[in-house]
Amino acid sequence: MKAWGAGVIAALAALATAATAQDWTPLDADNTLVMETTQGRVIIALSPQMAPQGVARIKDLTRQGFYNGLLFHRVIDHFVAQTGNPNNKDGGRSPLPDLPLEAVFKLAETAPHMVVAQPDGATTGFIGAVPYVAMTDRHMPPASDGSHAVRAWGTHCRGVLGMGRGEARDSANSELYLMRDTVTRLDRDYTVVGRVVSGFDALAALRVGEPPVQPDAMAQVQLLADMPLAERPKLEIMNPTGAAFATLVKAKRAEKGADFSICDITVPVRTVP
Repeated sequence: MKAWGAGVIAALAALATAATAQDWTPLDADNTLVMETTQGRVIIALSPQMAPQGVARIKDLTRQGFYNGLLFHRVIDHFVAQTGNPNNKDGGRSPLPDLPLEAVFKLAETAPHMVVAQPDGATTGFIGAVPYVAMTDRHMPPASDGSHAVRAWGTHCRGVLGMGRGEARDSANSELYLMRDTVTRLDRDYTVVGRVVSGFDALAALRVGEPPVQPDAMAQVQLLADMPLAERPKLEIMNPTGAAFATLVKAKRAEKGADFSICDITVPVRTVP
């Protein structure tokens, strides 16, 4: 993981004692992916608000056991780790039809989200654990209920999960990629479906290559909701709309100054008894 500065570490320590129960929430069991890799467990928060069809596809294939045993066939330092193809190389796909690109979506002002920064002409923030960028196009006509929506997209910070595709924009199927670093040039060209909340060390440890000489694998992939209660990881995630998270963001912004970016923040998780 990217190192926290001294100010943020102090803020985290203070939050550990000062945060209330309202500042933490259980992982959404229906939209949490638990990926057991040969380098360790990776837990990913999915975002159906950003990409409903992509998330539904991943959940469907996961419940079929489709991903179990598939290799990370392309792992590049400071870029991506790709997997999810049944032939364990680029170009593979499931028997299901390809999906339309969901790189850009409409973010309603009434939808749960947390604005972290407002650079000129845009806002950045979180939908759950997933970072997004949105345009401040307030000139758009309101919806029938009087609310406004803006164009938004998931941004490719480290740990973001997206759906791979071929040259055709509407060719996402089963392939997945995990960001091993921040590469925002991918924004608006690929469907973002979630972000790692635990297991960044396992992601960093995946063996590199195109393909790797000894590729790592997804030994088993499950939805948290499908795991027996006794086997579920006992984690809670910080509420990104709560006071404790706002304190953390303030500390990180003070530390980074003008260089602050939404990708400097990950939503914390904690182990519970």
